[in-house]
Amino acid sequence: MVRNIGRRGAALVAFALLLTAVGCGYSEEQMQARLDQIEALEGQLRDSREQSEQLESRLAAVEARNQELVDRLRALGEEVEGLESERGNLQSSLQETQRALEELRARERAQQERLATFRRMIERFRSMIDSGRLRVRIVRNRMLIELSENILFDSGRADLRDEGEVALSEIVQVLNSIPNRQFQVAGHTDNIPMRSSRFQSNWELSTARAVNVARFMIDQGLNAERISAAGYAETQPVASNSTPEGRAQNRRIEIVLVPNLDELPDLSSLSEEGGAS
Repeated sequence: MVRNIGRRGAALVAFALLLTAVGCGYSEEQMQARLDQIEALEGQLRDSREQSEQLESRLAAVEARNQELVDRLRALGEEVEGLESERGNLQSSLQETQRALEELRARERAQQERLATFRRMIERFRSMIDSGRLRVRIVRNRMLIELSENILFDSGRADLRDEGEVALSEIVQVLNSIPNRQFQVAGHTDNIPMRSSRFQSNWELSTARAVNVARFMIDQGLNAERISAAGYAETQPVASNSTPEGRAQNRRIEIVLVPNLDELPDLSSLSEEGGAS
C-alpha cells in the first residue's frame, strides 16, 4: 500500500510539471490556478488514502475481535447462543467494511487512470500547445481543450477557417484514441452584442460555432454518439471583458471531456430522503 502511494505521489508530481509546461506564456495568476487544481486532485487522493488506512485498521480490529470470540467459545463452552449472535453481527460488520474498502480502492484506481489519461492527452497535444494553437485546462475537475476564435473563425462568423480545420483534424485523431469518453463542444463569446442578419445575439453565434465544430469532427471520424454541442454566449468568461486582450480570450471554443457516470458521486440516497420511488 505504501509503495503504491509513493508511485501515485510521483505521478502527480509529473502531472504538475506537465501542467506547468502547458501554462508557459500565461500570467502568474493563471499559473497558480493550474497548480491549485493539481493540488486539489492530490488532496482527493490523500483523503482516499487516509480513508483506506482507517478502513484497514477497522478491518484488523474486527478480525481480531472475531478470533477472540472463537477462542472464548472453545474455552468456555457456555453462553454459546449469545456469543454466536455477537459473532454474526461482527461478521456482518466485517463484510460491510471489506466492501467499503474495495469500493475505496476502486475509486483510487479510477482516479489514477483518469490522471494517466490526462497526461497522455497533454503529451499528444504537446506540439499544438507549444505552437500556441490550443491550451489544456482543468476546470471544476474536468479537463478541457481550448482553441481561440482567431484560429477557428473570422470575426462574427461561424464558418471554419482552413487553419481551424487542420487543428480540429489533429484533435480528432487524439480524441479517437481515448475509449469510453464523451465530449462536449462549448462555444463562448465576449460581451460585445452581436446583431447581424444571421445571428441575432451571441447565443446564436456561440451555438452555431459549437455545432459547426462538432459536425466537422464527426466528418473527420469521431463517433457522433460521443459528442454534443452547446453555446454559452458571454456567460462564462475566462478573463475580463474590459480590455481587448480579455475579450479575445473569452471568444473561444472548448472541447470538454465529460465525466463518466462512475466518476460522479452516488446520489441514490437523496432519492430516498426526498421520498422518490
